[in-house]
Amino acid sequence: MRIEELPTPAALLDLPRLQRNCAQMLDRVRALGVTLRPHMKTLKSIDAARLAIDPSHGGITVSTLDEASYFADAGLSDILYAVCITADKLPRAAEIASRARGFSVLIDDIEMARAIDQDGRANQRSFRVWIELDSGEHRTGLAVDDPMLPALARFCDQSQAIELAGVATHAGHSYRCRTIDEIAAVAEQERATAVGAAELIRALGIACPGVSVGSTPTALHARSADGVTEIRAGVYMAGDLFQASIHSCAEDDIALSVLASVISRKQDRIFVDAGGLALSKDRSTARTQDRAYGLVVDLHGASLGEVVIGDVHQEHGEVRGAKVDLRLGDKVRILPNHACMTAAAYDRLYVVEGDRVVDCWSRTNGW
Repeated sequence: MRIEELPTPAALLDLPRLQRNCAQMLDRVRALGVTLRPHMKTLKSIDAARLAIDPSHGGITVSTLDEASYFADAGLSDILYAVCITADKLPRAAEIASRARGFSVLIDDIEMARAIDQDGRANQRSFRVWIELDSGEHRTGLAVDDPMLPALARFCDQSQAIELAGVATHAGHSYRCRTIDEIAAVAEQERATAVGAAELIRALGIACPGVSVGSTPTALHARSADGVTEIRAGVYMAGDLFQASIHSCAEDDIALSVLASVISRKQDRIFVDAGGLALSKDRSTARTQDRAYGLVVDLHGASLGEVVIGDVHQEHGEVRGAKVDLRLGDKVRILPNHACMTAAAYDRLYVVEGDRVVDCWSRTNGW
């Protein structure tokens, strides 16, 4: 099938670019002397995971229990659910762990550790747990100097229902950087936080086997991973315009795009059938090189100049920028600002090589 035969809007995944992106990240992480635990929250596809998984490690990261269940069904075992869990989710987490023996969860509060301990004692089960650290993003996680950190580590060590897998952090504030030197500095902050916390825990006589860090920018631009055991990164597989703007990829590396059709022409106004739902309303490039709601390229992925989706309604996208000769029914591709948000609209990924659709991959959605 040729690309132009697909119904629109559709999510396209360029296979050669995806393969190249995955190979480059694996090479990068190996050069740092650690293993890769790819974060599957962007593509959420077992077929993509098989390309991204580090053969020396075999683990992945997920952002929802739905993803964890999907990948467990596909036969993966070492799965880190990298969002702080709550007590009401423990029964489902336990069910996933019964199918994926390496399944682990994240916590940042001793109250949650007590809930896990109580659940485990009541139901004769245990959980692998990572302690989340705040390395500067100030989202979730404990600071290294928080007095709860040693108390939480001691509680986990003493609980019969908890196996302490290690410490984990995510330097999401690397997305606020604009230069490679700034990203490298955040990467060092991320590394030092995780390694410092692990050393603190080990000084208490408690094993802390895992030291997990990661974001796509810091994975690519870290100058050292000393003391780290694994790196988690995810959006590098697909790439997007925002990642290109902060030096995580080139625009020619972006593997995910949205196929759209021209549905209306009114004098100098052109509309396509990809709006806020098909593209998301993420405007992250507004802080760098503003691409509004996405950069429009031709059906083959070639540049049309600075042509963007300047405004969106639910199902309408308005094409703005350099004058282009587009007729009703013509199809274009749109490169997204934020691949994770854009991909979330689709239940499948049409895998393409050149102008041909070579496969269709399922993906999961929801929570």
